Amino acid sequence: MSLVTASLSTIQQDLQARIDQKLDLFIDQQTQVADDLISAMKYSVLGGGKRIRPMLLSIIGNMLGADRDDLDVASMSIECIHAYSLIHDDLPAMDNDALRRGKPTSHIQFGEATAILAGDALQTLAFEIILNHPLSEQNSVKRIDMAKVIAKASGVNGMCAGQSIDLIATGNEISLTQLTQLHQLKTGALLSACVSLGAILATDICVEHIQLLHEYAGSIGLAFQVRDDILDVVSDSETLGKPQGSDTALNKNTFVSHLGLQGSQSYLQKLHNEALQSLASLPYNTQELKTFTNFLVSRKY
Repeated sequence: MSLVTASLSTIQQDLQARIDQKLDLFIDQQTQVADDLISAMKYSVLGGGKRIRPMLLSIIGNMLGADRDDLDVASMSIECIHAYSLIHDDLPAMDNDALRRGKPTSHIQFGEATAILAGDALQTLAFEIILNHPLSEQNSVKRIDMAKVIAKASGVNGMCAGQSIDLIATGNEISLTQLTQLHQLKTGALLSACVSLGAILATDICVEHIQLLHEYAGSIGLAFQVRDDILDVVSDSETLGKPQGSDTALNKNTFVSHLGLQGSQSYLQKLHNEALQSLASLPYNTQELKTFTNFLVSRKY
């Protein structure tokens, strides 16, 4: 299905339904002796969300000719990593949020102990999916490469490092350069992983084109965060599905606190242009990625 003939919303809904169904089935195949844990896992990983990362992975993979079912496996793994990170981010020891995607956060719904375990279990499930879920014959040999990408992006060289810097920086003033590095790790690393996974599963792509896609991912990763920071100021809790102004309440460093609202909007436009410029240098039909990019920088939630 092309984004030229169908809305991004339709593609998003189709992908979410497909990934959720496969994740639900895979989780149901796990242990039957920890019902509360399974419920908490499903509550977070199947509880809505924009599915930004699977969309990026699938659009890139489709553009490069990868098998759709294989892309779904990678997307399932990425969503488990993302869901675990949200559970842990929301904990009282970190951001102490009570609302996520318009619902009580996991530790509010199930208690802190079960929430921590659900996050742990989703993290390990991500690798179980990559290593054990059926893949096409040509891509089955690429499991280790895929696992390496996810491990690096989500651990001390990526997302966890970004969260650590974020916690240390809360209540303390940091430079714009440090703030950028924080979000390149916390948000950008997993988006870059989606590019890498799409390329790994593709039939043929050169190093130069992979680099351009990573430059694109770097631009939209920061753009995603800048838009988040803007929405935290101009939107409302009902639209966002989480407390509006939560970053300000926690005295977090944001692009708005550094650049102001108008400066952040200008920076967002600059990142948007850089992302489109990277796509313009690729010899593929990038219309779907352009539409996806436009959605990211103009979204309302």
